Formats: sequence, C-alpha cells, structure tokens
Amino acid sequence: MNGAASSAGSPLEWRFSQVFGERTAGEEVQEVDIISAIEFDKSGDHLATGDRGGRVVLFERTDTKDHGGSRRDAEHMGYAAKHPEFRYKTEFQSHEPEFDYLKSLEIEEKINKIRWCQPANGALFLLSTNDKTIKYWKVQEKKIKKISEMNIDPSKALGDNRPSPSSPPQLLANGVHDYLSKNFSFPPGGIPSLRLPMVTSQETSLVARCRRVYAHAHDYHINSISNSSDGETFISADDLRVNLWNLEISNQSFNIVDVKPTNMEDLTGMLSSLTLFEVISEVITSAEFHPIHCNMLAYSSSKGSIRLIDMRQSALCDSHTKLRQIQTPARASRSMTSMIRRGSESPGAENGNANDFTNKLLHMAWHPTENSIACAAANSLYMYYA
Repeated sequence: MNGAASSAGSPLEWRFSQVFGERTAGEEVQEVDIISAIEFDKSGDHLATGDRGGRVVLFERTDTKDHGGSRRDAEHMGYAAKHPEFRYKTEFQSHEPEFDYLKSLEIEEKINKIRWCQPANGALFLLSTNDKTIKYWKVQEKKIKKISEMNIDPSKALGDNRPSPSSPPQLLANGVHDYLSKNFSFPPGGIPSLRLPMVTSQETSLVARCRRVYAHAHDYHINSISNSSDGETFISADDLRVNLWNLEISNQSFNIVDVKPTNMEDLTGMLSSLTLFEVISEVITSAEFHPIHCNMLAYSSSKGSIRLIDMRQSALCDSHTKLRQIQTPARASRSMTSMIRRGSESPGAENGNANDFTNKLLHMAWHPTENSIACAAANSLYMYYA
C-alpha cells in the first residue's frame, strides 16, 4: 500500500471515515438486511455490497472528482488531505428465494460473493452468486424518454381545416377507413391542429440488467467466484468442485478440479444426519484466480492446504503444481470451533450468542490502491482510512 511504503517504520494511524446504515440504540436489525459480501472494483472508485435479502447495493467515490485523480496525487499537487468519501449509487434485487423440487431443498437468496468485471462503454459489470446460481449484471445510465407535447392542440381541435366528423371516410371491405380515397385530401400547408408527439430525454437513471444466468452446475453450496485477468472467463467453487466458465456462455461450464471421493455414493446416505465436513475428510473452502496470469489459480481446503494450479498442464487439474500446508495448532482450532458453536467467550460479550450479528464485523474489503478498508456489521457499512 502507498501509506505502508512511505512509512514502513511507523504504524498506520487509522481514522473513521463514514458509515452507511447507522443504527440507533436498541434498533432491531432484520435478517434480510445483514450484509453478507463486500467488494471494491479494481480502480477503488466503486464499492458493492450484498445482503441476505439478495440485494446488491453500489456506492461510488466522490472525493476524486474534484481534482480528477487519486488521494495520493492530490497530496502531491498540494491539495489538503481529506478522507475518502463514498455515496450511494443504486441498488437492485440480484437473487430471489428458490426451491429445488428434485432435491426438496430451499435455496436462500443470500449473496455469498460479489466480483467486479471489466467496465466497458461507461457501464459497470459484476458477478453475484448465492448458494446455487451465479448472475452477470450490467449497470448503466440510461436517458428517460418522456413525451413533452400531446398529439392534438385542444384550442384548435375543431378548426376549419379539420375534416368534418359528419362525413367520415368510407369503409373498405376489411373495415378500415379509406383515408386514401379521392374524397379526403390534406389542405395546403397541412393541418395546423394536428401535431406529432415530441419525445425528449432530460433525466438519466441507473438501470441494472441481468445479462447471463449461470445455473445447475453445482451440487453443493457455492463458496467463491473469481474472474480471470483475461476478462473472458471466471471460476466458481463449491465444497467438492471448481468449474470454469466463459462470461458469454451460460449453459456450459468445464470442471477443472474435482475432489469428490470415489465412494461418494456410499457416503451420500450419511449426509442426512451429518454435515459434508464430517463425512468427507477434505473439502474446498475457497478458489481464486491469479490477479495477472490467467492460467494460474489457487484453491484452499479444510485441512489448511493451498494448492497452486497451472491450467496449461492439463484439462482436469487434479494434480497441483505447488502445495502449501498451513500448520494450525490443534488447540487454537478447538478454541475457534468452540467460539463458533457457543458464542464469544470474551467478558464483554452479551448473551454469548454466536448468531448475534449486530456487534460483529463479519466482512471486510481493502481498497486496491490506498489504505482504506470497508467493514460490515449487521446492516451497517463502516469506512476507515489511514
């Protein structure tokens, strides 16, 4: 980061910037309003959040528009340093609750991940996913067209130049008025009382349109999506598989990683009483493309391992290029598990409820070029900078 490079010896001094969705004391938070995903775009000028109600909210940065550059450029040019400011841009309903009738499974609308794609022609593009379905969205400003003038001028509705209603045109065999007969003629200069409608575009509005829907490719919950640096492909991962997609093709994907056990059919019957983590020794927890090289990706597992994959070696990337094993102390693992199951054991925790999301920072995103972070607690979004 820029600040870390300039002051490597001194710690960063973090300051509060702004908050969206601030709650009053004792205000009850609806579960559908709890933020479940945060993501900056590559420029850092746009921020997207997703919530448990399936909505995606977009914010845009405003403090860079005054001088047309980043905050670091402004400081070099002599501008007074000010904290980054974002404002609400728009929101749209990305996912709706669904029901899988084949598996008798309810699919929540909760947004699990959001990933920004490359912008084009002034439009913003992003991917959003719930447990089963990925959607490709386009957000663009469009002019609102309105009719500024009516067709007929009321003051001249019965002018002398208008044909008399007492003598209507003749009807043809198909019941249509014969306006082209010799009995009907336009007066010289036209009909003053007849005016064509005028359409004007004065206001603009942000419109979100779903361009692609990528569905029916995962048997288990999608835990991550990641778009490639080539701007054409992305990956999606669940507990047992990683699939490769093309942004323009929604009905076909390629399975590049498959860790499903050979005896999965025998283990399927145990899933009714146990979770997938308890039945299978190792599952995929996350997958991410390399930020520069489109042929490289990495995925992590529940055993603390990170596998690096080069897609140029094989179509099915079951054999990894490198393996990094993270040694986690067993004692720390038990402590974390107990905190998740029974709630926080800190003295100041209220009720010790692990499902109380009102006072916990559940998600965080770091600005790609500056020392600025966005944190989510329940339905509130907090911004900090250094």
